[in-house]
Amino acid sequence: MATIKFQLQSKSNNAPIYLRLSLGRNKSIKRKTGLSINPKEWSTVTGLPKQNNPSTKNLTPKLKKLSAKIYDKLNDALSNGKSINGEWLNEQIDIHFERINENKQSELVTDAIQSILNMAEVRKNSLGGIGLSKSRINSYKGLLRIFQEYQKGNSHKVKEVNVKFANDFLKYLLHEKKYSKTYAVKKIADLKTVCSNAGDEGIKTHPKLKKIPSANSKNEAVIYLTPSELDRIAVSDKVKGDALLNARKWLLLGCNIGQRGGDLLNINENNFVTRNGYEVIELTQQKTGKNITIPVLDTTKEILKTGLPYKISIQKLNEYIKLVCELSEINELTKGGIIEVTENGNGNKQKRKNYGKYPKHKLITSHVCRRSFATNTYGVLPTPLIMQITAHSTEKMFLNYIGKDRLDYAQQIADFYTLQAQKAKKEPQLSVVKNSVNQ
Repeated sequence: MATIKFQLQSKSNNAPIYLRLSLGRNKSIKRKTGLSINPKEWSTVTGLPKQNNPSTKNLTPKLKKLSAKIYDKLNDALSNGKSINGEWLNEQIDIHFERINENKQSELVTDAIQSILNMAEVRKNSLGGIGLSKSRINSYKGLLRIFQEYQKGNSHKVKEVNVKFANDFLKYLLHEKKYSKTYAVKKIADLKTVCSNAGDEGIKTHPKLKKIPSANSKNEAVIYLTPSELDRIAVSDKVKGDALLNARKWLLLGCNIGQRGGDLLNINENNFVTRNGYEVIELTQQKTGKNITIPVLDTTKEILKTGLPYKISIQKLNEYIKLVCELSEINELTKGGIIEVTENGNGNKQKRKNYGKYPKHKLITSHVCRRSFATNTYGVLPTPLIMQITAHSTEKMFLNYIGKDRLDYAQQIADFYTLQAQKAKKEPQLSVVKNSVNQ
């Protein structure tokens, strides 16, 4: 006759509780239940938690329910001639605690995240193609790491994720992890996507999962270089040495063509082509996979009149352009975030972006190129044309990117009508040009 007993194998403060299934002489199977207890609260006589401790009183009913379920499943398996082994026992324990479902799919959030990572190569992306971008993969890896820390030994299931759960997780990201609002909101959006994907694959989700807000956090700081600042940088005689002069050229070129640092630094002579008589730069963006065509304007030609800058790493570019801007006296106090290394309560170092007012040169990174182009051309060029170069999918995303809102729309409309009124008031002015004779 089969018997079930629970036992500990460790004297640690958080000892795992094992289920031991005996099937007859010299045949027994032992697997972890996923529950744990302090050995001081465990009775070796009853094989259950001691009943005089309120903190462990809920464990006994859980273990008894598990025992009854295993007996029930064991009878079904034996009557159907199934093999009873460690894998079978582990599976039944996980099904009972809803860590996996009857189809052997994991119900855990961490496994749902890992499932997306495992299928990243063939997963449909936002462009309608196959395969997640490197940035999306890194985003899910970050979510997995953060969520594992958040659980603190627990195993949260997909079906637990609702509005309250998301809000609690958001508070953790903001207050304990000290992440920026923008990053924290993105992690909540990633978590919602993970759970929705799990639901599509047959995992049980919370009925209110879709009620989790998918709000976009407005950019906390929009850092860009104005046209006058770019002019100051271009003519500064304090920028000296090959490394800084090369970095300055990359910076000016980047602000002129509006690309991310990684795409900018990959530009070479092969990217310059002639189409229908026009000189253009053609490239494929690393992050979005979009093919971009950028006209080579006179300003671009002026920057490159002595040739393309030589390639450097993105880390070196970020380091050098800060110094280039400092030497060019880009010192206006500006709201922004600086990444600083601090120690958390466990003595581990962590990088966090601290927001405040800093001299502008301290806030400069390679991303200033794309944002400067987008901001400086907004209202000068038609927005759809700018978006063709920056590769923003929607105007809403573009306006959030440069920190614009509905008030800016109103200002644009007002400026348009003011200009039209000025044109209407102008009357043709004729002047007589007298013949002149060189004397």
